[in-house]
Amino acid sequence: MSFSLHRGSVPLVVSMPHIATGIPDELRGGFVPRALAVEDADWHLDRLYNFLGGMNASVLQPVNARYVIDLNRPPDDAPMYPGASNTELCPTRFFNGDALYAEGAAPDAQARSRRRETWWQPYHDALAAELARVKAEHGFALLWDAHSIRSEIPWLFEGRLPDLNIGTADGASADASIAAAVVAACARAPGVSHVLNGRFKGGYITRRYGRPADNVHAVQLEMCQSLYMEEVVPYAYDEAKAARIQPVLQDMMQAALAAAGRLYGR
Repeated sequence: MSFSLHRGSVPLVVSMPHIATGIPDELRGGFVPRALAVEDADWHLDRLYNFLGGMNASVLQPVNARYVIDLNRPPDDAPMYPGASNTELCPTRFFNGDALYAEGAAPDAQARSRRRETWWQPYHDALAAELARVKAEHGFALLWDAHSIRSEIPWLFEGRLPDLNIGTADGASADASIAAAVVAACARAPGVSHVLNGRFKGGYITRRYGRPADNVHAVQLEMCQSLYMEEVVPYAYDEAKAARIQPVLQDMMQAALAAAGRLYGR
């Protein structure tokens, strides 16, 4: 199985498409040695979001790293952010622009298609099915697409990111009241900066599945890893930092869920 899915009992589905660090044995030889450490993973999100069990949310996670295939990119590999540096469906560069593969070893069109069929499609089939199940049971579904990233990556963006980057595809993927509730929760957190639809507006998952007219709302959170871990090798989890930001994350998600519920008289 290329993913794990825990089915919850509330109308909240959490996707963590970049959390994994696995690279199949048959692909490892093509990468440069540095790639095997998977430095651009969304490290430790399962540990950071360990309160999701108590919220009875559904949680979907892949097994393979984004270097194998990026589950948050469209199947046609169209750029998510035209005019900016973009990572691909089958990434060929680290976040600093260096090559991921040994010379001549990057996947060709046939290999990319095979990876899409083998790993990308099952994840999206599972996500679509879980959202449909949740919507059928509750009348609506809220998708939370969870990400984290180093706070400074010049190849991808200028300067330092705000701590919490909320994306709703410029309002297209979630009702405005849900976005407002998440922003208000961020504003309640002292010393934590935030932005709505800034550099990260939501990737393919947010844009594809967020359909407010069909009672499915999607929010992406891209958070700075400096909030809960060390951003350099060995990427150690920081218990003290994590303990400070976890209540903020939970408040954001509960606020979003409550706002969604109000839309449907729940």
